[in-house]
Amino acid sequence: MNINTHDPSEYIRGIQQILISDKKKIGFLFGAGSSLAEKNENSLTVPAIGKMTSEIVEEVGEGNPIFKAALEAIKESLGEKNFNIETILSNLEQKFSFIGTEKLHSLDKNGFADLIKEIKKGVREKVSVHHIHLCDVTSKKEFRQIVTKDIVSELVQTDFANWIGQAERKYPIEIFTTNYDFLFELGLEHREIPYYDGFCGSLRAFFNPESVEDFSFLSKQTKLWKIHGSLGWHYDKDTEKILRVSPDDDDILIYPSTLKYKESKKQPYESLIDRLSNFLKQDDAILITCGYSWGDEHINSRIISALKTNTTSHVIGLIFDKYDKIDEKSNVSKIGLDNPKVSVYASRSAVIGCNYGEWKLKSEPSKDDTVNLNLYFDEDGAIDLNEEKNKETKGEEVWTGKGEFILPDFGKLVIFLNSMVNDNEIKKLGENVKK
Repeated sequence: MNINTHDPSEYIRGIQQILISDKKKIGFLFGAGSSLAEKNENSLTVPAIGKMTSEIVEEVGEGNPIFKAALEAIKESLGEKNFNIETILSNLEQKFSFIGTEKLHSLDKNGFADLIKEIKKGVREKVSVHHIHLCDVTSKKEFRQIVTKDIVSELVQTDFANWIGQAERKYPIEIFTTNYDFLFELGLEHREIPYYDGFCGSLRAFFNPESVEDFSFLSKQTKLWKIHGSLGWHYDKDTEKILRVSPDDDDILIYPSTLKYKESKKQPYESLIDRLSNFLKQDDAILITCGYSWGDEHINSRIISALKTNTTSHVIGLIFDKYDKIDEKSNVSKIGLDNPKVSVYASRSAVIGCNYGEWKLKSEPSKDDTVNLNLYFDEDGAIDLNEEKNKETKGEEVWTGKGEFILPDFGKLVIFLNSMVNDNEIKKLGENVKK
């Protein structure tokens, strides 16, 4: 049976041309996976959903035995595999909506409200990695302090900001992210990259939906759109405005539950998701997703709808499936199979031009080519055809051309982006010498 294949070396040249083109409008959609990327052991990261779930459940249960018993009951009903922050909150919010005056899991309506509040508080604390917790020796009081510049310099997001700062572009980079944390803000500010996030003002910065709609507003600045909200966003009842102030328990976030689809239709989320849609409705717009699993239907539907307009835009989905491989029947593969404007690049397979296939090089690279190849593709070792027949004698080794496409790893993607900037700088130096 013939298996379709895609040569990564062919398609990577297309990505490189897109990223260095002055005519393309480049956007990125980053999900939770981007906050997991580590440059080294000193990098700040937000816990993965599994780790975050276990830590929050343990911490909430330690403080309240009734909460602990309720969460254990929910875990038993959902099953180990389906027990995570999103399903827990969805389950609790559903029970809160119909509990009435009765009790369930020894909790009344107020008890469910308190448990939901504690879990949401745990989520906020887990993503608040921009703070380090300290204790004053004299007063014994605990306090929080922003992380040092040495720590910020070790962020993958800081290296991403480095690429933004060095790349010469006619149109600014647009960053869309579902993450609440401040990792991109830390990186951009460390590299002194001016950026706009939809808020105007200084003392009590307010959300300005008109500016989000206007692509000519601050046309040279990098854009950072946090489409699920952010730490520090608040609704001010007196002015009826969304303000950006110091983070606390009342941050406006779309927490991971089934209610997020309803919440996403409110301001400021509606304006931000409209920005994503309108970005894709432009000609020559390219959206690259990374760390995003394509599990948010309200985002997917807006992307697919925007691509149906008469536009030359395209989406490249970098899918990190190292631990849970996608195949032709996976939901994200189906999106690519049904839409020629969506390409899906996973670790071992891809959907390009509505065709599913495995990654496979057509020809064996030279030693010089391997240096560039290693930036985006990790080749498998050769196969020993006679290994099982005669283990004492070295058999014939056959090059397979197969391997792992590594750019779905946000850290690897950032290294790849910066390598292009360095190559361009070297080329420019050479041209100046010739002149």
